[in-house]
Amino acid sequence: MIQTEFEFNLIKGYVDSDGNIHRTGIMRLSRAMDEIMPMRDPRVKSNPAYATVIILSRVIVKLGALDEINPAVIENLFAVDLSYLQNFYRQINGLDENNNPIIS
Repeated sequence: MIQTEFEFNLIKGYVDSDGNIHRTGIMRLSRAMDEIMPMRDPRVKSNPAYATVIILSRVIVKLGALDEINPAVIENLFAVDLSYLQNFYRQINGLDENNNPIIS
């Protein structure tokens, strides 16, 4: 059986509006639709780098005790954690920088 979900630990962690820190999470393997759907989003059309935010919000299935992972959560991550998640995404999906132009 293929492993489709992978645990991760953020370096700094996401700080929610109550000041709680969420570090542990689960990311699932990406599907083609995860990379296709963001291309239809107007935020991506005006800023292609925003695709990373949308893709990560789709493939992260758990982050601490949060009920929902949406683009606003990803937008509010510390830069070091965003970079970590981008690298983790490439690693678990078997991608390198040359064959994945969306998550950079």
